[in-house]
Amino acid sequence: MSLSTHVLDTAAGQPAAGVPVRLDRGVRTLDGDIKGWRPVTEAVTDNDGRIRDLPADQPGPWRLVFDTAARSPFFPEVTVAFTISDPTEHHHVPLLLSPHGYTTYRGS
Repeated sequence: MSLSTHVLDTAAGQPAAGVPVRLDRGVRTLDGDIKGWRPVTEAVTDNDGRIRDLPADQPGPWRLVFDTAARSPFFPEVTVAFTISDPTEHHHVPLLLSPHGYTTYRGS
């Protein structure tokens, strides 16, 4: 299983280099509910706005927490939670960021 992300600054029309990103793993209760999050790793986007190899090595709930304070006066942090179901697939979670909005989707 592999996980990557890509941050694009849509206002500037270019990749967002230097964005700190934290990867968290969901901690489940016996009933299967998410009771909290455990930090797994931190990284910073490269000059192309990418982090290519994040260690999401198990199925289950995950989240990426993007520190966007330097790029957005309104959104100092963007959290994208998602579930990895198939451990054999590559997962790519892009973030398109502007000063007053953001979009994300499952990429390829």
